[in-house]
Amino acid sequence: MKRLLATVAALAVAATLWGCGAKDAGMTKVRLNEVTHSVFYAPQYVALEKGFFADEGLDVELTNGGGADKVMTAVVAGQSDIGLAGPESCVYLLRSGKEDHPVVFAQLTKRDGSFVVGRTPEDFTWDSLRGKTIIGGRAGGMPEMTLEYVMKQHGVMPGEDAEVDTSVQFNMMAGAFTGGQGDYVTLFEPTATEVERSGQGYILCSVGEASGEVPYTAYFATADYVASHGDTVAAFCRAMAKAMDWVNSHSDAEVAQAIAPQFPDTDLSVLEAVTARHRAIDAWNTPLTMEREALARLEEIMVTAGVLEQADSGDFDAMVDNSFAAAAR
Repeated sequence: MKRLLATVAALAVAATLWGCGAKDAGMTKVRLNEVTHSVFYAPQYVALEKGFFADEGLDVELTNGGGADKVMTAVVAGQSDIGLAGPESCVYLLRSGKEDHPVVFAQLTKRDGSFVVGRTPEDFTWDSLRGKTIIGGRAGGMPEMTLEYVMKQHGVMPGEDAEVDTSVQFNMMAGAFTGGQGDYVTLFEPTATEVERSGQGYILCSVGEASGEVPYTAYFATADYVASHGDTVAAFCRAMAKAMDWVNSHSDAEVAQAIAPQFPDTDLSVLEAVTARHRAIDAWNTPLTMEREALARLEEIMVTAGVLEQADSGDFDAMVDNSFAAAAR
């Protein structure tokens, strides 16, 4: 959290160098920064590829932040308008006392989207991690915290019974694993399936299926942006609600075909298989509103991880604005 705050402070001075919602040919420009590029966010890519954002008058420019801390930094510094990342980053900034703290206005996923990948096919249980090392992502990020939460729920204590390697950057985890580091790794899709199909690993289980529902990925913007660009936020939510309905009413093959342009280097059969895998674990959040109990569970995970002293029910009222997502139903 200290590193995130320091980085935000260092880059905040750059905010005046960036435009805010510039319009091009009648369209409102929205700079959207996602935590990673994954089929886990299929509804978002459907909104892009099917023209649902454009139908709402939005010209969405998508960039990959490569980590929740980097997404948050970009949003707070004014380099991006909207962030898609774990809402734990919003809790960190809210608790820091920042006045223009980020506001969550829609929740996209309700489970961890990563999968445990091992070096050999096996009848995996969480006890399989005992005495082993698993590459788990950045300390304090949702993938790492949820992994450790599940491990503890199954009596496997991180740092004692098994080692969770947090030294590898999020977008370098697959490369580190295939290069020989660690016994296991948690990977998002389509990377996990691509590693498996290359013969360099085997998908063993879903972390999200084991963890239960949690507000894993959400859309947020600064409080000032939400207050001054309410029409844009409302239009964004309407487009995403249409996309979510489209995904829920179409087959895995149709979803794969729709999002294929977003993954030009990924085989269509992989996209279909991955879409089916996410649908099977009920990954997407319908409707897009965040529930109070969901944030409470997230904070429980954060407390368990040792990055938050205690949960606070007041955080929901201070940090979540469901009005846009509720109106988009």
